[in-house]
Amino acid sequence: MSSFRPKYVTFDCYGTLTNFQMAEAARDLYGAVLEEAAMVDFIRDFAAYRLDEILGDWKPYADVIANALERTCKKNHVAFKPEHGEAVYAHVPTWGPHPDVPAGLAKVAKEIPLVILSNAMNAQIGSNVAKLGAPFHGVYTAQQANAYKPRMKAFEFMFDMLGCGPEDVTHCSSSFRYDLMTAHDLGIRNKVWVNRRHEPANPYYGYVEIENISALPGVFGL
Repeated sequence: MSSFRPKYVTFDCYGTLTNFQMAEAARDLYGAVLEEAAMVDFIRDFAAYRLDEILGDWKPYADVIANALERTCKKNHVAFKPEHGEAVYAHVPTWGPHPDVPAGLAKVAKEIPLVILSNAMNAQIGSNVAKLGAPFHGVYTAQQANAYKPRMKAFEFMFDMLGCGPEDVTHCSSSFRYDLMTAHDLGIRNKVWVNRRHEPANPYYGYVEIENISALPGVFGL
């Protein structure tokens, strides 16, 4: 891909750039009442319900978290309290980047404009982006798009805002289910998978694999 210089490098934010800490939040809330094996099941279910919650019509992310947490608690026979969902949502803006992110992003940003497409609220994302250590040409949210990834509508909103098409970008994400499968279906040929070890490899979708963002400049021959 080093011979391809996109108009934009587009990114997922949470998980790919920002250290996504939903599992840690669940442990903080329920680790004292669940044995380790049950806690692992709880974390897995919480992730699955969050994905399920965003596949329909858009709703505020606070509702996504609260609904997913309540459903997870019900399945795992744990008492749910609304304030638990509120606490998890309130903590999201405090999350910072993975250690490898700032230097790698900054190097790419000197040559190619960076863009974020995130499953976030407008008021939520700014604090996380400010911690990433690099300038961004654009930051687009699910709230603006009125749709969450992996829905195509979110990506199409980003293309409309940038005035470009799938052929003009390289999309970078640590998630197939949220990003890279949809990117493939939309015709984004140039994709980068950041292997954060939370999903298995899936070569069918065609991508360059990197271990972390420190390796991203090399993808473009920088």
